[in-house]
Amino acid sequence: MPTDQTLLLPFRRQSLGRTGEGYRTWQTETAEARWPARATALLLCDVWNRHTCPAAETRLERLVPRMAEVVTALRAEGVQIVHAPSDTMAYYAGSPARERVLAAPKVEPPAELPHDDPPLPVDSTGGGCDADREEPHPPWPWTREHPGIPIDESVDVISDNGRDLYAYYQQRGIRHVLIMGVHTNMCVLHRTFAIKRLVRWGVDVALIRDLTDAMYDPARSPYVSHDDGVRLIVEFIEKFWCPTVTSAEVLAAGRP
Repeated sequence: MPTDQTLLLPFRRQSLGRTGEGYRTWQTETAEARWPARATALLLCDVWNRHTCPAAETRLERLVPRMAEVVTALRAEGVQIVHAPSDTMAYYAGSPARERVLAAPKVEPPAELPHDDPPLPVDSTGGGCDADREEPHPPWPWTREHPGIPIDESVDVISDNGRDLYAYYQQRGIRHVLIMGVHTNMCVLHRTFAIKRLVRWGVDVALIRDLTDAMYDPARSPYVSHDDGVRLIVEFIEKFWCPTVTSAEVLAAGRP
């Protein structure tokens, strides 16, 4: 695969505009971006092997095969694959993919840029599990990334530390990050390696919107279905944080 491979990505955003009658309204816009593959990372956020919420586990199982397809395709195009299953680094201790991040020269991230931080559109009080009951688990049942996600120890990296990953990105010349995983209203936004921190550090980031899920219970505000709750969170991200793209568009991005 040529090292100058470029990903052509149709990013979707939403901006506040006006109708012909002069009323304010949110408008969806799509604009193509050109991201060099060698300057791009694909980060898998907390795609764990287990979860405290059985409904969350079930939904993730449905996503994993497509996630694996995207990982394999982008790796072949020269994109850096980043596995970020938080709180499981002991499992990967000493592995080449783990050591690769730790060996990067330390770099102090830039001062965080100011950024509005409006409240999320869904109420996830209590954890957001929508199952009838939660299975009895240890407090943190996850021990590793989901085994359905392929890890290539020769080129991939593993970390759950935003500063370490920022240093690695600087070493590799990575300026753009695609992110997929769970859960959109929690880890995908708030982890030290995830959307809010990357935006505030000035790193280009985009969410793969069909390869994510949310912790949201329809019994809470805004009292919509789980799928509609996820949609509201994705639209919130498009409005206030970063653009989104679909997995189909990502898979087609490197083709002529």
